[in-house]
Amino acid sequence: MWHQQILTLSAKPRGFHLVTEEILGNIPALSQVNTGLLHLLLQHTSASLTLNENCDPTVRGDMERHFLRTVPDQGDYEHDYEGADDMPSHIKSSLLGVSLALPVQRGRVSLGTWQGIWLGEHRIHGGARRIVVTLQGEPMP
Repeated sequence: MWHQQILTLSAKPRGFHLVTEEILGNIPALSQVNTGLLHLLLQHTSASLTLNENCDPTVRGDMERHFLRTVPDQGDYEHDYEGADDMPSHIKSSLLGVSLALPVQRGRVSLGTWQGIWLGEHRIHGGARRIVVTLQGEPMP
């Protein structure tokens, strides 16, 4: 079984956002897969997808502060066509990545107890973000 769709996440402010339910809740075909793999590809170069803490929101704030210090907006960047946050956003996107491959068992993604899917919005005004969802697997018996 193969399924593919495009999801559009609502625009979010700069920072890290727990989007597990916003993504998984919009993939109806997921419930039809007994054993498989869910691949998510964020179609942007100034945001990221990552797995991390799904319970304590202070982790997301700490992560944002870390990246603002590590990859500051006011660096010595040549690429600044879209503003001071443009090149730092590309760097953060490359460091964290734009795709996830997640195992599926009995119609559910097999995340650890404290794992959630995060969108890292690295632009001050990033806008809506598109994700290509590709699901493959063996159908439910």
